[in-house]
Amino acid sequence: MSAAPPPLPAGRVVTLPGRGEIFFRHHVHPDPAAPTVLLLHGWTATADLQWWPVFERLGRSYHLVAPDHRGHGRGLRARFTLEAVADDAAALLDHLGTGPVVAAGYSMGGPLALTLTRRHPAAVRALVLEATALEFHDRRADRARWAGRALLPTLFRSRAGALLARRGLQAAARAAAATSERAEWLTGELRRADPVGLVEAAHELHRFDARPWAGGLGVPAALLLTTRDRVVTPARQRALAQAVRAEVVELHGDHFVNWFLPEAFAAANERLVASVLAREGMTGGAAVTAAAKVEAPAAAGGA
Repeated sequence: MSAAPPPLPAGRVVTLPGRGEIFFRHHVHPDPAAPTVLLLHGWTATADLQWWPVFERLGRSYHLVAPDHRGHGRGLRARFTLEAVADDAAALLDHLGTGPVVAAGYSMGGPLALTLTRRHPAAVRALVLEATALEFHDRRADRARWAGRALLPTLFRSRAGALLARRGLQAAARAAAATSERAEWLTGELRRADPVGLVEAAHELHRFDARPWAGGLGVPAALLLTTRDRVVTPARQRALAQAVRAEVVELHGDHFVNWFLPEAFAAANERLVASVLAREGMTGGAAVTAAAKVEAPAAAGGA
């Protein structure tokens, strides 16, 4: 296993007035007119941990902006709310002058993308939602699960947490050579987070509920459905797809398909972004297709 990171877009830090310094990955396409994709990572992850499989492939056609959220990775050390993080993203896009973007959100990034679209509709031209849901708290089991996850940040910084992370990554490495080459680097990235920020983010996900308003966002949407997901169930993902009238692309894996199936994950993202851009200005129902037939081992973990 190598400690070397994969090829990544340039890392940048800019100061957003009234907000602070924000770290993000930034790929500038040679064509200034190329669309911009905003990549919003999941809970406990970073832009690099979530999106390393897709940077090269999406970068062939698009500008890319991928921030670390508050309390995650190199993100702002400021109170995490979904609204504040969505506003951070909007301020960053305004600073960069990107114009409206395709907002792609994985797991927790889904609520962020939805919240960004609701609060800053002029900033978003289309949505790509991945392994995510309209809400995360509707059942008693959900409430117990999120209460337990509030303890995970402390675990991540302990020796036991490092061992669990290493074992999980070793399992992913056995399934995917690309992950195997980067397992030590991925383990190090996992430990960048701020424990307080992660707890705040868990509470925010627990209270999130887009059911009253998601259907009125009015932008093209597509959804990556992880068919064996034990963190965000397929039924919940389908409910979101129905609410936002999304095209659905299925990937046959658990919540960590980006590590277990990195190539298929990248291909699915390429397909999803192309789909929503092609559908701008169009209306219609959801279509269900299969982006990959690869089987992925099950994995447990965060959102």
